[in-house]
Amino acid sequence: MLAGKAAAAAATTSFCSLQASLLTLAILTLLSFTYFSLNSSSILRPHPLSPLNHHHLLSATIPEDHVPTTTTTTTTTVDDDDHHHQLSDIYHSPKVFGLNFADMEANFKVYIYPDGDPNTFYQTPRKLTGKYASEGYFFQNIRESRFRTLDPDQAHLFFIPISCHKMRGKGTSYENMTIIVQNYVESLISKYPYWNRTLGADHFFVTCHDVGVRATEGFPLLVKNSIRVVCSPSYDVGFIPHKDVALPQVLQPFALPAGGNDLENRTKLGFWAGHRNSKIRVILARVWENDTELDISNNRINRAIGPLVYQKRFYSTKFCICPGGSQVNSARIADSIHYGCVPGKISVLLVCSYD
Repeated sequence: MLAGKAAAAAATTSFCSLQASLLTLAILTLLSFTYFSLNSSSILRPHPLSPLNHHHLLSATIPEDHVPTTTTTTTTTVDDDDHHHQLSDIYHSPKVFGLNFADMEANFKVYIYPDGDPNTFYQTPRKLTGKYASEGYFFQNIRESRFRTLDPDQAHLFFIPISCHKMRGKGTSYENMTIIVQNYVESLISKYPYWNRTLGADHFFVTCHDVGVRATEGFPLLVKNSIRVVCSPSYDVGFIPHKDVALPQVLQPFALPAGGNDLENRTKLGFWAGHRNSKIRVILARVWENDTELDISNNRINRAIGPLVYQKRFYSTKFCICPGGSQVNSARIADSIHYGCVPGKISVLLVCSYD
């Protein structure tokens, strides 16, 4: 009887001790995360993309005989708090940002995985023309870039060279696209050690066509961990702003020469023509289509009217309106800049009514 009570008491004590240990561990973990979160901006890591020590970077990027004589005076007159702020947050200090940028220009490297047959869905772009030419030029130009390295141990980022646009050209279904992407990435993970070092945080892939967004959505490991470079940075397709990158969409080649600073020939205040495939465009067409200062067409310009009528209208307007359509991306922004009118991006429209 007494032995049974003693055993029960021992078990209770052991359980309470385990509970206390787990609770202590949880508290220490929470405190550690809190500490590192609060001090993350002041932790300096020896990585070319991180905020390096100001004096170290200064000596690394600027020869001693080129350092301005005012540097010492400026440094000594700044108090410790301001100096620490300059070191910890490069985006709020133009000088530190400039030095870090110079270091990045000198040392930044990208490694392109060599796996995959260029004649199928890998390594090379589908084409360098059309409204998704940005993806094609990215595939081409990164290989010719001075940032490319053939040594993966020198790389800061790793490019996954798979093209869903090429799959679309071969009539591949969305389901099969997802399977192809998943099999390819998993083969890279098993073959090379680089993904597992960061769980893919330093890996990226490029897709300008929305088929790439839809196809990769079925592989959460890739979408959530790696950097997506996309032409449609919309929240409804899972764009994560703290890691993903917007790729400007450019329609290539341009149909007509670049416009100039010829204000006297730009008689219209604004121009837009396109499908009413979003709420913003519907409101825009309804409110502005009868405005005589604006050139608004609530549908595509009929090519039967004449050759390149749409492109020629860019030459005669001061502002080119670029409203969001089915996605937030639009080749009109690049068109506007090329033809010499000021692009006006409208993605959110607030309409107020008064009684």
